[in-house]
Amino acid sequence: MGGNGTGVIGIAGGGGNTNNTPPVLSFFVQPNTANVGQTISPPVEVLARDSLGGIATEFNGTITIALGSNSTGASLSGTTSVRAVNSIASFGNLALNKAGTYTLQASATGAANATSTAFSVTTVTTP
Repeated sequence: MGGNGTGVIGIAGGGGNTNNTPPVLSFFVQPNTANVGQTISPPVEVLARDSLGGIATEFNGTITIALGSNSTGASLSGTTSVRAVNSIASFGNLALNKAGTYTLQASATGAANATSTAFSVTTVTTP
């Protein structure tokens, strides 16, 4: 009785989402501390992964950023919905209008929301 192999069964190789499973979002570049009204730098980036944790290179859907925690009632400005390119959405002009500590939340159709680490927005003080 030969011919039976051993090893991992049922896991397809390769990177990318076959579009039959929703992507898993994660923050690739977390938001940094910024001053009130100034752009968060470097740009915040959100990555779409497949169900096995690989990069979902075929994902080109729209990813939206919103404030997650917002105890000050601040407004987020900039482009908040971006189409992913090769699974990454880059948000290059986000800014907040009030000092405080915040998180961002990323969402895409069919995907679970992802929440960033907390970051601060400060008021510029002059000497």
